[in-house]
Amino acid sequence: MPHLRIDILSAVPQIFESVLSTSIISRAVKKEVCEIHVHNLHDYALDRFKHIDDTPFGGGAGMILQCQPVFDCIEKLKAERAYDDVIFLTPDGEVLQQEMVNQFSIAQNLILLCGHYKGIDQRIRDVLVTKEISIGDYVLSGGELPACVLVDSIVRIIPGAISDAESALEDSFQDDLLGAPHYTRPAVYRDIEVPKVLLSGNHAHIKQWRQEQCIKKTKTRRPDLYQKYLNNR
Repeated sequence: MPHLRIDILSAVPQIFESVLSTSIISRAVKKEVCEIHVHNLHDYALDRFKHIDDTPFGGGAGMILQCQPVFDCIEKLKAERAYDDVIFLTPDGEVLQQEMVNQFSIAQNLILLCGHYKGIDQRIRDVLVTKEISIGDYVLSGGELPACVLVDSIVRIIPGAISDAESALEDSFQDDLLGAPHYTRPAVYRDIEVPKVLLSGNHAHIKQWRQEQCIKKTKTRRPDLYQKYLNNR
């Protein structure tokens, strides 16, 4: 059985075709370490034109995603299995952090709801949504691209998704530090040399050097994250 099932609800499901059919996500699905299902909210519309949005009460610009198609889709899914979380991707949600990703990766079933249009009916958020996630302080046309970001960040750290599990554990933010610099062949390129410690074969020294580089970079570029690292030591 797959380790994690992710159901994505979207008004424009075709956005996910390329992302889900390539690279790590595609391989993880083929290896059955996860399964991902995309649901077209228009399939749950009741009128012959497949409308899922309407004008906002009280006036104002833009269209609002209606309750009915979202409630019907989520209730259908919940009747088939229990879900750990229903996650709404929204600019005013909690900013995504690696600790959150780590927790999502050990879930059994997740629903990701992609907003579209001007917004969604607040009753969806009040009744159905258990977590609201943002990928940054900016606005996109919909929640589909943030959903892709979230899916990729989750799937890549599920055991078995990538061949080198240690690589995922050494990523930036896993220990509140940014990652160390990386180098590969040739050892000298345009007179720029790779740090000699990386060529020494002394793994203890290499590990120490990388840790020092992580700390130095974090302290310089992300003092907020560096302080978090100090507090958690």
